[in-house]
Amino acid sequence: MDEWTRRVDAVWELADGTLTAQEVVDRIDEIAAERGAEDARAVFERAGARDYADRPAEAVPLYERALQLGLDDEHRPQAVIQLASSLRNLGDDARALALLEGELAAYPDAAYRDEVAAFLALALVSSGHPERAASVALLTLAPHLRRYTRSVTAYARELAG
Repeated sequence: MDEWTRRVDAVWELADGTLTAQEVVDRIDEIAAERGAEDARAVFERAGARDYADRPAEAVPLYERALQLGLDDEHRPQAVIQLASSLRNLGDDARALALLEGELAAYPDAAYRDEVAAFLALALVSSGHPERAASVALLTLAPHLRRYTRSVTAYARELAG
């Protein structure tokens, strides 16, 4: 881990109540400025700080920019999840669903697959599709079960129609 990342992580560790939301934004912005406005990771961190500060309308364009600039396989799914969550909080369920479904379709075996599915289930509930949300959640959970994987998978598919 490089020094820049260590300093970003240190701010997030202090975000547990030591720093105010505005202090988190200010400190992340200061560190991100070192890399400039065209660095995807720096833009992503700025977006996350605004999300933390409960300013999703400010976070959305930053997440979109970070994704446009190109994030690695560790940060891209996080940005998609956080962007979709912000959109859902702003009432844009359709865009949240499209992002999360797109991420699952494009990267079905990615490390953050389960996390993406969890947020997809939340977005489905918000958009009035609780049965489909339960299906997504159960299909994600089923492979982790010690028993009944086949039954849970079948029931989950039945729920989805």
